Formats: sequence, structure tokens, C-alpha cells
Amino acid sequence: MRLRAGRWLAALALIVAASSHAALRLELNDEGLSSAQRQASQQLLDEALRTLPDSFVERLDRRVEVQWRDDLPSNGMGRALRPGAIALNTRYLAALTDGSAATQQTGRAHGTLRRELLATLLHELTHLYDRARLWDADEARVIRRCTMRDKSLGRVGAPDECRGQTGRRFTLSDDPRLLDLAGWPQYAGRHGEREQHNRFILRSPDSYELSNPREYAAVNMEYFLLDPSYACRRPSLYRYYASRFGERTQREQCASSYAYLNAGRDFGRQPLGYLDPERVYEVDYLIAEANNDIASRWGHTMLRLVVCAPGRPRGPDCRLDLDQHLVLSFRAFVGDLQLSSWDGLTGVYPSRLFVLPLSQVIEEYTKVELRSLASIPLKLSREEVNSLVERSAQTHWSYDGNYYFLSNNCAVETLKLLRGGIPRQSLQNMDSITPYGVLGLLENQRIADASVLENPKEALRLGYRFDSFRDRYQAMFDVLKKRLDIRQEKVEDWLALPAVERRPWFDKADLRASAALLLLEQASLRRQLLLAQDELKQLYLSNRDDLGNNSRLATAGKTLQQILDDSGFLSRPAELLDGGYGLPQAKETVTLEQQTQQRQKHLRQLSDNLDREVRALLTPERRDELAALEANTRQISAHLRELHKAAGGFELP
Repeated sequence: MRLRAGRWLAALALIVAASSHAALRLELNDEGLSSAQRQASQQLLDEALRTLPDSFVERLDRRVEVQWRDDLPSNGMGRALRPGAIALNTRYLAALTDGSAATQQTGRAHGTLRRELLATLLHELTHLYDRARLWDADEARVIRRCTMRDKSLGRVGAPDECRGQTGRRFTLSDDPRLLDLAGWPQYAGRHGEREQHNRFILRSPDSYELSNPREYAAVNMEYFLLDPSYACRRPSLYRYYASRFGERTQREQCASSYAYLNAGRDFGRQPLGYLDPERVYEVDYLIAEANNDIASRWGHTMLRLVVCAPGRPRGPDCRLDLDQHLVLSFRAFVGDLQLSSWDGLTGVYPSRLFVLPLSQVIEEYTKVELRSLASIPLKLSREEVNSLVERSAQTHWSYDGNYYFLSNNCAVETLKLLRGGIPRQSLQNMDSITPYGVLGLLENQRIADASVLENPKEALRLGYRFDSFRDRYQAMFDVLKKRLDIRQEKVEDWLALPAVERRPWFDKADLRASAALLLLEQASLRRQLLLAQDELKQLYLSNRDDLGNNSRLATAGKTLQQILDDSGFLSRPAELLDGGYGLPQAKETVTLEQQTQQRQKHLRQLSDNLDREVRALLTPERRDELAALEANTRQISAHLRELHKAAGGFELP
């Protein structure tokens, strides 16, 4: 037994020694080829070897035969036949031989036919690398330790480093980091199981990459090796490959900022913006507190980018630049907070990453939804902040998922974004499907610092908390209770009354009570407008075929559909660009500026038209309630002016 073990170790040492000097060898099967065909083919193989990184060539220490075959699919350029052979499609051999392949455009991502053939070779070699056993010196030592017999126990020893050793190691496509970057994240609630479908389907260089992680690794190796703009279009993936194979000498200089579309509802504003990660001071976990609506009972999770004003150095004062802050929010429609519970359960809604102004988010939740916001800073390094901003930009341009309340909601999407942007193992181990569950895990790992909320007044002053207007409305209602004989106890009960039933109290109100009434009626009007918006969406999207029976409904419906269609680019900005992949580059942003200006101008015109036509689409009850609220607002305003004038004050506008 001792002799056999000695021979085995000696043989292994010889293999390791030999492999340390071996390298990839591409050998052309030239059977049946003419001299010119052999020469052109060999030049292609030589170029492939020169293009591959040295470490790749050294590790894939094997002979690989390359042959031309005529039995491949007509639309296929090549494929790996077995671990030691690659076939290329004979239909392209003539163009390679006479040199026309160098100028023949294919309409595919790499341009010329020769470039596509080169990419095919690199692609198939990456598959071989991805499946290869790598017996380097360090691994040989591990294997030797893992196979040594422990005489005292009479079994094979198994130190920690040996657990899971099978003698075969995938080197790219099963790497958890690559899977996170590529778009196969962990399922929520399934203990590390990966999602089966890649939803980063927009701005892809080749949809074939979405087939599975193996094809993704190979396709992206093509672009890492051949496209100088890859480092700018897919920077996180470039860094991943560069960490494995070294920096590429031919790479473009990347811009310092990322283009994005601001999905704010101000149609008079240019939506195209540029975000420089160096201006982002911190990232907060922003949570809208729960309410009783089915879609909101768990709260809503977002990320807040604390962006410094231009020229301001990064620091705590950047938290005062509220007009610069942005919110990253996974949601279904621009400005939509009301979702159908059934559609949310069945995944009808798309889930996309919107970039919104903080001011709009504060108004939506605190004034309309009457929900408070808590903004909890995340303890991230400078590198992690930059990486998360970069990942957010990629998601904004490429991701098109489906929204499920229970399995792929805002909390799950945000957690996936954090995992993709921040390569921390503690984040990979987190698993929750609720906003507060994710927050608790972040606190437990000391990534989120919720101590900023301990002093409520300080939290409000410093912008870590934005209180719901519910308490302010209740305070105004308490004023009414003191001055008028109102039976309702809560402001919600008062606002739930039909507008016409609140009207008799207006003439009885004094100056202070009238001011309180005006504020409450304005709040009720905002709420009704939100409900009307949701009603329009549901009515039109579910019954658009019936609208043609009424000319007024058809006219308003057409305008609404145009707004929905034209504003779709705010949730799917990739549709504005034809060609290209990944993050938009300088030449593409010129097109973006032109497209977004035209679309936004058209949206403003449509919005003005819809204001005149929209009520034809509402139910009679909703139209009557809106009209009554507007009449209430006018009546209280007039009454308030009279009271103020009678009290000797200046005349109110």
C-alpha cells in the first residue's frame, strides 16, 4: 500500500510539473483544404491565440482541434464538438479565404464576418475553459492533502478546504458573483436557489447570452476581448473578467457619469439626467410605512441617493440638498401607488427601476397616501457606493421584470439590487420578502444605521424622517371639533363624507376653522384625483374596446392611451435607442437628448388636452365628487377672504 501511494504521488507530481509548462494549442484539421484555405484558417487561429489572455492560454493546457464542417446549422458559425474539438461552418470558409470576410458586414454585433468568426472561436474556447479541470500547483497540494489516508481513523481525511472537492471545477458560469451580475439572482425564500430566467433583457448585445449562465459567460468573454467599449457599457462585468484575466490594453476612456431618465411627473422638465457617483454622498434604505391598503400593508421599499449639489464637497451638508436627491423605486407605472391586488399576485404588472425626484416621493406618500417615510443610512464604503450606483444605472436601462406581491415585490427587488451592487457575503445570506424584514436583516448585519430615528425631532430636522400629513390633518380637524358641533372623531371619518355633506358647515366656520377646512378640502381633492387616476387606468386598460361606442369617451381614451404609450419610455428608456448595449455612451446620449425633448414636449401637449377631456372617462359618481370638491374649495376660499377682510386684514388673493 505504501508503494502504491508513493507511485501515485510521483505520477501526480509529474502531471503537475508538465502542466505548469503546458498551454493551449490550436491545431487545424486541414484535411481537404487547399493551400489558401489552410493559410487563411491558420491566420484566424493565430489571431485567436493572440487575443486570448496569457492566463487563459496557460490554464487551458490542452490540444484543441479546429475543423471546418458542412453539417452545422445554416445560421450557426461554429460549436464545440467535444472537450478537444471545435467546428466552424464551411459556408464561411470561402469569404475567409479570399479576404472578403474582413469587410463583409453581417448585421450582427461584432460587425464583419471575420470578426464574427474570431468571436465564435473565442466563444467556444471559453466554453472549454468553463468546463475545464485546472490542475495547478496549489490545487495539486489540496488534492494531495484531501486524499491522504489517516491511518488512525482508517478513512480519507476531509479538512475544510476539501469539502465539496470533486476534481472538477467550473471557473465562470457557476460563480455566484457572476450570476448576480449577469441576472440570475437568488430566489427570495428558497435558501440560495437561483432564478431560472434572466430578466436583464433590454440593451443586450446578443439575446443568446440570456439562454443560460454558460452562454452568458461565453458571450461576454467575446466582448471583453474584442470590444474596447465593453468596460464602459458593462463596467461591473468588465471588472469581473479583468480580475480573472487582467486588464485589456485596448479599452475606451469611460465617462464619469451615467445617463438616466427622471420619471417625475413634471412634463415641462427635461427628463434626461446624468448621475456622477462621486456626487453621491450616501445611500439610504427608504421605507414608506404601511397602511391598510392590501398593496401597502407591508410598506414600500426604495433606495435614496443623497446627491450633493454641484460644487459642494461630499459630506453631511449634502443632506440639505433635497432638490438634488433621487429615489430608486421598483414600481409598475409612473406615479402609480394603487395596484390591483389580483394583478399584483399574478405578475401582470411589470417591475422596473424608476428614478424619481425625492420631492415627488415625499408628496406622494406623506400628503396623498398619508404614510410616513423613514430614511435609514447604509454603512457603505466609497467603493460600494460607486458600485451600487453603477448597478442601479445598469438595472435602470436593462431590467424588465414582473411584479409579484408575495415573491418579487419591492423588498425583494431592492435586496437583489443591493446584492448585485455590493459584493458582501452578508448580503448574499439575507433572505426576506418584506420591507421591514429586509430592514431588520440590514440592521442585524450593521449595514443599516437606524439610530438616526431614535430622536424623532432630530430625525425630522435632519431629513431622516418625513412625517405623514395625517397628524397635521388631524390637528386641523381638532380645530373644527373645538369650534363646530361635528360628530366625527377622526379626520378619516370626516374626509370619508361626500363633499356635499361637508358643505353646510362652511358658513358656520370662523377664521381659523375656515383655514382648517380649506386645508382639509385640498387634501381630499388630492386624494380624489389619485383615485380618479387609478380609475382611468383600470377603466381604459380593461375596457378599451367599449370606449368606441361613445365619441367623447373615445376622444379622451385616445388621448389617455397616447399618454400611456408616450410616457412608457420613462419606465423603459431602452426603447429610445436603436442598437448598442449596456449603459448608453456619449454618441447615444445625443440621440437620447433629442428623443426625450420631443417626447416630453408632446406629453405636455397631451396632458393639457387630457385635462379638458379626462372627465368624460370617469364614472358619474367620481365626476360629481370632483366637481363638488372644487366647488367646496372655491366656497371656503371666498368665505375665508371675507372673514379676513372683516377682521381688518389685508385682502387675500
